[in-house]
Amino acid sequence: MTQLNPKFERMTEWVHVQYAEAASKFKEVYGFAGSQGMVNLEGVRMLPKGQPSKTLVVMMHPATSLEFLPVPRTLPEAGVHVLCAGNRYFRNDTPLTMEKVVLDLNAYMRHAREVWGYQKIVLLGWSGGGPLSLFFQSQAENPTITETPAGDPADLKAAGLLPVDAIIFQAANLSRAMLLSEAIDPSVLDENDPDRRDPELDIYDPRNPNQPPYSQDYIRYYRGKQLERIRRRTAWVKETLERLKKRGGNEVERGMLTHRTLADLRYLDVNVDPNDRPPRTCVMGEPESANSGPAGLARYSTLRSWLSQWSIDDSNVSGVRGAASITVPLLVIENSADEACPASDPGKIYAAAASKDKTRKVIKGARHYYQGQPELLKEATDSCLDWLRARNLLD
Repeated sequence: MTQLNPKFERMTEWVHVQYAEAASKFKEVYGFAGSQGMVNLEGVRMLPKGQPSKTLVVMMHPATSLEFLPVPRTLPEAGVHVLCAGNRYFRNDTPLTMEKVVLDLNAYMRHAREVWGYQKIVLLGWSGGGPLSLFFQSQAENPTITETPAGDPADLKAAGLLPVDAIIFQAANLSRAMLLSEAIDPSVLDENDPDRRDPELDIYDPRNPNQPPYSQDYIRYYRGKQLERIRRRTAWVKETLERLKKRGGNEVERGMLTHRTLADLRYLDVNVDPNDRPPRTCVMGEPESANSGPAGLARYSTLRSWLSQWSIDDSNVSGVRGAASITVPLLVIENSADEACPASDPGKIYAAAASKDKTRKVIKGARHYYQGQPELLKEATDSCLDWLRARNLLD
């Protein structure tokens, strides 16, 4: 999808950023990306042909690459320099550790300033990149973290994180841990047998007496049971890590499988968190099929990754806490028909933000990917451009 009447031709270039990292006892990524004592990162920089700039917009998602999405492809056509930065885990979030993602993002920041010579950098946090951007900036402004939730070294205080000049939070959520806490299926009674389920908690079971529209009592009960399952899973993770530690030897990490993680009440009842999205939809497609399918939130994870990105009680990433800890200008863009990010999340970020300069923009009728909505994509792009220009963040 391209912008309506693009002003510039979009040029793309492959980016390689490499930096040294202390060797760990085990390798968390397969192949060359994180071996040999070096971290190798791949990104794509998109430039408007013939248009220099002192400002770079940086986008990173915790789990995927972004260069094929509409937002980063339309901005260069309007004259903006954009970097889609892939971290060491991109397209495979199984071992993802959020604290190390921050270190990867900082390597791009340093490259952008020291090698490319950009004077101003804006973080555009789209979807899952929203809470990541707020987490990065909060630690850049006031670093506090020295280790991962599993207790492994990840010294953000000593990393020299380079703060950005502004943040755009677009079609984004509060955190991956918060998403999972409201999407995991609480009907699962046995983690090793996903067919053993409580019908009263299975929203896809026609025998369930609780059907949309859901009562407030059922919503509270269901949410409580979701947290119970998350915390049982987390307790098992911690017990397993401790058992491996006490045993000694070289086995220090394991993979894990978590069944049925896409059963948010929002999927079947739009009144739970209302916006303009179609009913019975989720970002992975038909909700019931997605819930039982091979892909989904936290489906595959390592023990350490579970604590860092999926445990609501242990993850260091919180969009609300991050927003409350930043001082740079913040633009919150909400897509009113977003089927991927909870409808109320952008408002929570805006309300929590400590930035004295903060703006909220709602794109009426826009879905998560702006698919088939070029006019709404242009409205979102123009909103970003106008906001950046008003703050002298574009040439």
